[in-house]
Amino acid sequence: MNCGAAAYIEECRNRLNNLLDTVPLVTTDRWATNSAGLAELENACRYALTNGGKRIRPVLFYGAADAVGAGESSEGLDHAALALEMIHTYSLVHDDLPAMDDDDLRRGKPSLHRAWDEATAILVGDALQARAFELIAGAPDLEAAQKVDMLATLAEAAGAGGMVGGQYLDISATGSNLDARNLQAMHSLKTGALIRASLALGGIVGGASPAQLEALDTHGGHIGLAFQVVDDLLDVEGDPAALGKTCGKDGVANKPTYVQLLGVEGARAESRRLLELALEALAGFGDAAAGLRNLARYIVTRDR
Repeated sequence: MNCGAAAYIEECRNRLNNLLDTVPLVTTDRWATNSAGLAELENACRYALTNGGKRIRPVLFYGAADAVGAGESSEGLDHAALALEMIHTYSLVHDDLPAMDDDDLRRGKPSLHRAWDEATAILVGDALQARAFELIAGAPDLEAAQKVDMLATLAEAAGAGGMVGGQYLDISATGSNLDARNLQAMHSLKTGALIRASLALGGIVGGASPAQLEALDTHGGHIGLAFQVVDDLLDVEGDPAALGKTCGKDGVANKPTYVQLLGVEGARAESRRLLELALEALAGFGDAAAGLRNLARYIVTRDR
């Protein structure tokens, strides 16, 4: 990992984790008359969110905010970053379920449905998704118009026209061979939509111009696909101990991947090509986008 990337990721992780230590994940003040029975749901939600993780999407969010001059620490900024991690984590909890990817490990520990049960895992995912939107809606230091824009952007990226739709296409494509165009379309939704949204939300917080938002979106499109290409490579070549999850499952399940389509060397070359395009998109930001550049290089060279 690039040293600059390591320091930047660690700084952003610390900001997120400091907030996570103080924010309740199950809020009951408005509706519940007796919330004692929900304590275990809070524990399960916290297990999912604190079970390691690279925090890539919040780091991308912070990087975009830095790029447009809004990276100074604020409670509202950190609430939005945590909301992104909650959406990502909910998707992982549901992806691990037997009806989906059927994985017993997540980040080296039992998947949530193994640590608790399937019903709890479904409800944890539902709770984290709703809490994410609640956090943005109530975030301090942000204007109402910003919140509306952020909520609409995140909902679109997380829903059937984004991450959920991509997951549906992935399940539907199991056992088939997709060409490059359809494989890219699937992963642009499944992985890329939330990555692009992370950058968009950072731009919105910083009052980015339309040209800046377009540049951040272009960067996100390229780096989101690069992230998936590297994931496909790691499923073939990665160390399960380092990754904290089972490797080789895509091949066993006969899922379409970039490695299946391009081969190992072809996929590696594609990740480098996408990295160059992603970096080109940041040319207009100057030194303010150093965090995003370092993170992009890390995404393509990571081993976990």
